[in-house]
Amino acid sequence: MAKRAVRYAVIDAFTSTPFKGNPAAVCLLDAPEDAAAGDDWMQSVAKEFNAPVTAFLSRAVDVGSDGPTNGVAGPRFNIRWFTSVLEVNICGHATLAAAHFLWSLDLVNVAECDTSEKPLIPDTLNGASVINVLKFGADEDLIVELSSTKEILNLQPNFEEIQKCAGGSLAVTAPAPAGSEFDFFTRYFCPKFGVYEDHVCGSVHCALAPYWSKKLGKNSLVAYMASPRSGRLDLELIAEARRICIRGEAVTVMTGTLLV
Repeated sequence: MAKRAVRYAVIDAFTSTPFKGNPAAVCLLDAPEDAAAGDDWMQSVAKEFNAPVTAFLSRAVDVGSDGPTNGVAGPRFNIRWFTSVLEVNICGHATLAAAHFLWSLDLVNVAECDTSEKPLIPDTLNGASVINVLKFGADEDLIVELSSTKEILNLQPNFEEIQKCAGGSLAVTAPAPAGSEFDFFTRYFCPKFGVYEDHVCGSVHCALAPYWSKKLGKNSLVAYMASPRSGRLDLELIAEARRICIRGEAVTVMTGTLLV
């Protein structure tokens, strides 16, 4: 039986330098039978790539005259995101990678703060000064603000400790040094989702952007993910629309085909 070829790319998001930023695999399920390959197949592909996240794109059905927004015509796509162990509801860096992939083919809510609960992760925090703690998202993930970027860079995460936290993940953040081109630094740990340290996470900035916007008194922010691979995110808070615009560069490092 003949196999069908599914185009894919491995793309480093939030960077212009290969092998920096956050890698994502993107698979284009261009035919209806490809999109019907099934959840088990997509999960197996994501496990095979073993990237932090694999995104699967499929063409959306024709939604009529109300489909393309802002008067922009063109193809529309559905997207799903898988880590090596499960499907996730959203992934920022893989979405940016997917958009980059489509352009290269020429196809084209933060919860209330709760500062009363301190995370019990003494080994990971190494005695760092905790300024604030808040929860966000349906999984009540934790954001911990520290006093300096030095403390962020010196963190030695104890993943067994982090897995015992009540929330699904832990973001540790701090203001950028004076004179820096950045506004704040962050590291993001989510071992419960099979990603011990997210290289560059877009979705967590949906919570970080309004938090730092309020603290710094500005709606345009530049964020730095201080993981070993590192990455830059340009953020714009549109308060009246309750939206965060996340911009970044991306670079393709691999292309090929999958057989279905």
